[in-house]
Amino acid sequence: MEANDTYYTITGYTEGYLREKGSKFLSYAWHVESEEDIKVIVDEMRKKFYDATHRCYAWRLGPKGEQFRANDDGEPSGTAGKPILGQLLSRGLTYTMIMVVRYFGGTKLGVPGLIAAYKDSAAAVLDNCEVVARTENAHYDVGFGYLVMNDVMKVIKEFSPEIKEQVFDNTCRVILSIRRNREEQMIAKLKDIEGTSIEFTGYK
Repeated sequence: MEANDTYYTITGYTEGYLREKGSKFLSYAWHVESEEDIKVIVDEMRKKFYDATHRCYAWRLGPKGEQFRANDDGEPSGTAGKPILGQLLSRGLTYTMIMVVRYFGGTKLGVPGLIAAYKDSAAAVLDNCEVVARTENAHYDVGFGYLVMNDVMKVIKEFSPEIKEQVFDNTCRVILSIRRNREEQMIAKLKDIEGTSIEFTGYK
């Protein structure tokens, strides 16, 4: 397990602007949590900028940016989505999406010019963003009987995970989120408590 469980993302929504040889490049950046979020944004932007020449974008998801995509939207292959993605990679950002909307100004930029324009547009919008550090957390659904509730709560108090949800009844259940570098120790102690059921539900 890696000790480094910190990743970087942006907050909220930001805009940027670039003009190159008559072409207008409108750049937008969002914090996104899922591919569903991204699909909604892409659909909305295509409707909003239906008259634009191109709507190119790139995104990264996952604590280590393991999910990603770059889309050229009709520009020559590798001239738009890839340089946008390159800015996310160079700044180490994940859970982030950038779209650059182009209105053609009548002068062709050529492949090097396009690459530079999309790269600079992505850089411009990221320069306006607030970057925040977040920790990669492990999420668990823990079930246990009422008789061992005190034992479970002692472990929770010791490791201080975030309690996302809790139900205390004849059968009890808590949904926990804990920083990845403390995960193994907490789970080992919970497993020592008789009758606990522990389900890992993912990292985020």
